[in-house]
Amino acid sequence: MKLGKFEIYPVTDGSIYLDGGAVFGIVPKVLWEKTYQPDERNRIQLSLHCPLVVTKKYNILIDTGVGTKHDEKFCKIYGIDKKPNLLESLYRFGYQPKNIDLVINTHLHFDHTGGNTSFNERGEIVPAFPKAKYFIQKGELAVALNPNERTKASYITEDFLPIGDPQYLCLVDDEVVEVDKGVSLVKIGGHTRHHQCVKIESEGQVAFFLADLVPTVAHLQYPYITGYDLFPLETLENKKKILKQAFEERWLLIFQHDPKIRMGYLRKIDTRFEIDEVKVY
Repeated sequence: MKLGKFEIYPVTDGSIYLDGGAVFGIVPKVLWEKTYQPDERNRIQLSLHCPLVVTKKYNILIDTGVGTKHDEKFCKIYGIDKKPNLLESLYRFGYQPKNIDLVINTHLHFDHTGGNTSFNERGEIVPAFPKAKYFIQKGELAVALNPNERTKASYITEDFLPIGDPQYLCLVDDEVVEVDKGVSLVKIGGHTRHHQCVKIESEGQVAFFLADLVPTVAHLQYPYITGYDLFPLETLENKKKILKQAFEERWLLIFQHDPKIRMGYLRKIDTRFEIDEVKVY
């Protein structure tokens, strides 16, 4: 779809299944299961949307999904469905790995970075996008390299260690970083301390990639905060601030994990936000 002079392609890396209780935190199951029906293991399906933003200068991929390096056991645990996978989705829109100039990792959890790397013909793990610069928050990398007992299951070092060479890695350490004219990284903590969203602006139009600040449409409601969020009260305050601004300035919101709705504009009913979906191909 067009956003000013930019093109935003709805690239995806398929889907993953995670425990519904973990996804919705303190919200009772009797509420969330009305919309997100769990399977026999209490897991719900979450999409792995990785939008491709094409500007005049760069092809910018936001997150890379779960990737293709995992063994059968891992894929079964998380119900990984690669239909399509990231590369197939890119090919559909006429792009190959060599065409990607910038990769933005909103944070380093494995469902956002798995496609950063892949196996080469010798079975070695190498950067999947050979000409790209990978943009990562410096603090996020430090945490991922030294996880604690709670966070270590979320990080897989094979997803980010092979891109550690300065040829590939670009660490950022500011609240707002413009990676191209009209494309900015905005550090918004809560899910992790150094989690970042992406703001896209062209010709007076604004799109905002929410990542795990608001992973699904259901999480537009303020109490809906995942159990994975390390700093939930920060998530709450940041969500209030961003959604207020998005509503007042009519931003196009892009969701990462919602299985039905990729993007849309906010509407307000009393004190609650809902979404007017924008259909994409």
